[in-house]
Amino acid sequence: MTKKHKFPGKKLLVLALAAALAAGLSGCHGAKEQSAFSIPEEFDTSKNYEITFWAKNDTNKTQTEIYKKTISDFEALYPNITVDLRLYTDYGKIYNDVITNIATETTPNVCITYPDHIATYLTGNDTVVPLDDLMADESYGLGGSKLEFDSVKSDEIIPQFLEECSFAGHYYALPFMRSTEVCYVNKTYVEKLGYTLPETLTWDFVWEVSEKAMEQNADGTYKINGQNVLIPFIDKSTDNMMIEMLKQKNAGYSTDSGEIQLFNDTTTDLLYTIADHVKTGAFSTFKISSYPANFLNAGQCIFAIDSTAGATWMGTHAPLVDISSDALVDFETEVMTIPQFDPENPQMISQGPSVCVFNKKDSQEVLASWLFTQYLLTNEVQTAYSETEGYVPVTSKAQESDQYQDYLSREGEDNSTYYDVKIKASKTLLENVDHTFVTPVFNGSASLRDAAGQLIENVTKSVRRKQEIDADYIDQLYSDVTSLYHLDQISASETSGKADLGPLPVESKILLVSLGAVWFFILLYLLREKRKSRK
Repeated sequence: MTKKHKFPGKKLLVLALAAALAAGLSGCHGAKEQSAFSIPEEFDTSKNYEITFWAKNDTNKTQTEIYKKTISDFEALYPNITVDLRLYTDYGKIYNDVITNIATETTPNVCITYPDHIATYLTGNDTVVPLDDLMADESYGLGGSKLEFDSVKSDEIIPQFLEECSFAGHYYALPFMRSTEVCYVNKTYVEKLGYTLPETLTWDFVWEVSEKAMEQNADGTYKINGQNVLIPFIDKSTDNMMIEMLKQKNAGYSTDSGEIQLFNDTTTDLLYTIADHVKTGAFSTFKISSYPANFLNAGQCIFAIDSTAGATWMGTHAPLVDISSDALVDFETEVMTIPQFDPENPQMISQGPSVCVFNKKDSQEVLASWLFTQYLLTNEVQTAYSETEGYVPVTSKAQESDQYQDYLSREGEDNSTYYDVKIKASKTLLENVDHTFVTPVFNGSASLRDAAGQLIENVTKSVRRKQEIDADYIDQLYSDVTSLYHLDQISASETSGKADLGPLPVESKILLVSLGAVWFFILLYLLREKRKSRK
C-alpha cells in the first residue's frame, strides 16, 4: 500500500480547511462585493444582450408609446440588444423594488429614478455604475465616435440639470426630464374677489386672497363659487412646500455633508402660520383632500401648486381632466411661479427623473445599458416626451431644435398637444432655470425629504382634529418625525453612499487569528509529509 492510500483524507482535510478559511474571511465583515465596472475596449456585437428598463408612467398612453418607439428605434440600431420595458405608476414603487432586488442581485439594468434614491442604492457597494469614465470615453461616451446615433455631448446638457446627478464625488445618473413646481391660479376668481395678480406671487398675497375667499352666504355656500365646497389653496407636494419655504427664508434644511437642520425656529414659525390657515379652511394638502387639479377644475380651489409635469390635468380645458364634464367650471387659468417671500429673488425647486445604470457581472451588458441610457437624451426622444406634459428637455440641443421651438410657438392652438396651460408651464421653467435649486443628496436624504412634508401633513391633520398647536405639540412633533424617519441614525459620514463599517468585532478578530493558526499547522503538516516521502 502506498503512502498516497495510507492517508486518503489528507487532501480532503486540507481542502476543507481552506474552504473554511475562505468562508470565514468572506463572512467576517460583510458579504462578497460585486466588482467595479471597467469599460470594455470594444462593444461585442457578436453576442446578444437583454437589458431591463424600469420607467414611470401614470395613465398617459402617449408616454407609453414614446417609450416603445424609443426602444424599437434603439433596437434597430443595435440588433443584438433587446430592451424589456417595465412600467410603474410612481417613483416610490420603483425605489422600493430596487431596494428589495439589490440583495438578490436582480436590479434592473437601467432605471428612471431620483438622486435621493440613488444615494440609498449606493449602500450596496458597486451597485450603481459611476458614469464619469463612461461619459468621457472617446468611443462610447457622450458624443463618442463609435456610437450608432447622434449622441448629445457633455456640454450640451443643461449644466444645472447635469449637476443634480453629481454627488458623493461622481456622476451617478444622467438627467432625463426636468420640471419644477408652479402655481396654477384661477385668475377669474382672484379678480372677482377684487384682487389683481402681481407679477410674482407672494405668500402674503396667497394667504390673504385665500382667507378672503372663505366668506360665505347665509345658506352656508361660499360667495365666490356658490358651492358648499371650497379649499382656496391646496399644495400637491408638502415636502417641496416646506423645502422651498425654508430655502426662500435662507433657513436650514440640511448641509452638503448630511447634517440635519430641518428642526429650527423658522420651521416652527412656518408651521404655526400653516396651522392658522388650516383652522379657517383656507389650506389643505393633496394627501388629506385629494388632487388639487380636481378642486381647481371644479371651481373649488383658487391656488393649486403642483409640478409643471401635472399641467395636462389643470384648467377647464385640460386634456387629462379627471372629473365629470358637468362638474367643470369655466375660468381663466394663469400659470405662475410658486409663492415667494422675496419676489426679487425667486427660489423654486428643480425636480424630474434621471436615469442610472446598474452594475452587472458582464461588463458588455453594462455597456449595452449605457448605450440605451444615452439614447434617451437624443433630440427625438427628448422633444417627443417633453411635449406630453410640462417637462422640458434636459439638453440645449433639444431645447434649441426647430421641432421644440415650433412646439413652444404654437401655444393654445388646441387643447391636446398645444394646450396653453401645459406650454405656459414649460415656459415658466425655461425662464427660471437660474432660479431653481436642488437639495443635498446623501444616504438618508430621501427620508429627510419625506420628513419635511410630514411636518405639514401632521399639523394639518391635528388642526382638523381640533388639537392645539403650541410649543409642546411642536416639540413632540419633531421628536415623532425624527423617530418615524430614523433621522437620528443619519450620519454625515454616510454622504458617500457607503457606510463606514467601523473596526472588526472582537469575535471576527479571534476568528481570523484562529484561521491563521490553522493555516500555519496545515503548512507544518505538509512540510512534514513531504520530508517523510523523500526518506
